[in-house]
Amino acid sequence: MGDWRTDPTFAMCRALVDGADLASFAGGPFDIRAVTTTIRPEATDGAVLDDLPWGNFPHGEDAREAVRLLRTKDGSARNAMGVLIGMCADDSRAAAALAVPFLIRIATDPHHPHRTAALGGLAAPARARYFGVASRAEFLLHRPGPRHDDYDDYGVEVTGYPAGWSVAAARAAITAGTPLLLPLLDDSDPAVRIDASYALATATAPGRTVRAAFATRFAKEQDPMVLAALVLATAETTRAHPHRSATKWIREMWQDRAQAPEVRLAAAIGWLCLTDEPAPDTLHTTADVLATEERARAMNALPWMAALGSNEPGLLRCVRRMLHPEEPEPYSDDPWAPWP
Repeated sequence: MGDWRTDPTFAMCRALVDGADLASFAGGPFDIRAVTTTIRPEATDGAVLDDLPWGNFPHGEDAREAVRLLRTKDGSARNAMGVLIGMCADDSRAAAALAVPFLIRIATDPHHPHRTAALGGLAAPARARYFGVASRAEFLLHRPGPRHDDYDDYGVEVTGYPAGWSVAAARAAITAGTPLLLPLLDDSDPAVRIDASYALATATAPGRTVRAAFATRFAKEQDPMVLAALVLATAETTRAHPHRSATKWIREMWQDRAQAPEVRLAAAIGWLCLTDEPAPDTLHTTADVLATEERARAMNALPWMAALGSNEPGLLRCVRRMLHPEEPEPYSDDPWAPWP
């Protein structure tokens, strides 16, 4: 990337820095939400890829090239997904959001060699301000979307692009691709079922279809880690689209001694995020007894926990921040570790 002051992909960001009204870009070629809605999930061929205005968004050409490489099915594309995930990690999601419809097609192609990589990174642009966040107030939270095409609680990306627009575009693309993604909940690979749950939890439509699919899969799932993922996905969907019965079910899950420890722990964390009620002593006991170091490290296989990115396993960070907020932050000399 050259100087951002002359790079055409930063035209909108430069204008905003100079005082332009964000609403003046709404619905136009620099609005990633508007551009993404022009892509049908079932029509993501090479012509569509090349016709999109990738150059209107920061790092857009890099994102287009990453998608092109992924679509080739060539072994040289194995690092292409890392480019898109890296953009999100660097707080630059707009172009990565434009890639989501293409990633959905790759992820749902059972013969594509990069399907698991595409699925694993599919939800990255659909989330922001979540790295290291383990508090009851913010874990599993979908922040309000842009109001009247203005800035929202997500603020701006490092490039100056409105972060809420990028997140909204990615979530809308996942919502449009839900019919393609839902069958992955029944995939033979547990990791695919987990990542499908993680992606579907960001869908913006009222949660009935997705939540019902989570419940259906939960009823026949045997893998404890996938069951835990389905609980967290249900909690995330329910936090975005409140549903009293789902909240009640999640509470029952952490109380049910017949459930696997991973399920009870996921349910305890999920329930704490769905209610303002004080944590009962029984929940404290459940978490303190079941949340061992070994189990917490194993549960980092869940993307919700892995995203906490701390020098302690994600589950233990959740337990500490939600149930023992008085405890100090563990020391870390990692400059990228999340702030307390």
